[in-house]
Amino acid sequence: EWEDRILLCRRAIEPRYGLWTVPAGFMENGETVAGAAARETLEEVCAEVDSCRLYAMFSLPHISQVYLLFRGRLSAPRFAPGAESLEAELFEERAIPWDRLAFPVIRETLRRYFADRRAGTFPVHTGDLLPEGVVADRTRPADIAAHE
Repeated sequence: EWEDRILLCRRAIEPRYGLWTVPAGFMENGETVAGAAARETLEEVCAEVDSCRLYAMFSLPHISQVYLLFRGRLSAPRFAPGAESLEAELFEERAIPWDRLAFPVIRETLRRYFADRRAGTFPVHTGDLLPEGVVADRTRPADIAAHE
């Protein structure tokens, strides 16, 4: 995040070559989940973040994966495409290339992020992403209160 914009990168690798996403990747041995989020941001968009806070956790049972998505504030508005990115850009909500996002989970996460920003609160979202791209929401008021 930087001011009212979100940093996205255009993928230089498969799957979904050429489409936009948030910086993301797999954890390495010995690192924390927040550390992995910060490292992936540095690798994919050459940007440093001050803090990474859990924002969403989605289960994708059809591919045996769990996605942990974090909010992080850029230390400064300095970024560039890394080895796995064609471009990196800060987008206002209205300028996001919604029809060129790489993955349904990213579209859903960004939709929730901008709604939460308008509401002035950022609960931790949880849910199951089904094969057809539908999110079965599991966020409940008790989950929200536990993470404030």
